[in-house]
Amino acid sequence: MRPATATDVEERYALGAEPDENLRLYGVEPNGAAFGRKEAERWVGALIEHPHAWIIEAASLLGSVRLDRVDLVDKRASLAIGLLRQQDQGRGLGTEAVRRVLEYGFDELGLHRVSLRVLANNIRAIRCYEKCGFQVEGRERETVLLDGAWRDDLIMGLLSHELPREYPGAE
Repeated sequence: MRPATATDVEERYALGAEPDENLRLYGVEPNGAAFGRKEAERWVGALIEHPHAWIIEAASLLGSVRLDRVDLVDKRASLAIGLLRQQDQGRGLGTEAVRRVLEYGFDELGLHRVSLRVLANNIRAIRCYEKCGFQVEGRERETVLLDGAWRDDLIMGLLSHELPREYPGAE
């Protein structure tokens, strides 16, 4: 993981639009919109401007991860992550990025709580979050209308003292 730079625009542009399946797992209805240089510039620019956002990289740009709504008074934040290509999913790369961001949030920022919301049918993401120690705290029913059907969101949370410092399968 590393901060985004203006040099990331070309690589993000070359990757093109996210697959429709990814968008659906985020709760976004694909609209077939073109992904051009301006969209790549916006994507990278938003990461550059964000105080707690990073590029996920392993030989090439894979996606991004960030802590949103960081509140240092109440010591909490929300987690968001996205891998851009389906072939990069299921390899533990997202799990490793989440772990690093959690360690940063708890150890460096002094957060007490990190939360997230995820579509209830996004099984791969839920497994990733559970490996990192997140627990399901609730279900928000019928929050997203996607492909003509209502979908539920799970609300997941992790407290600083619950962060696993050793992970199953970690080398």
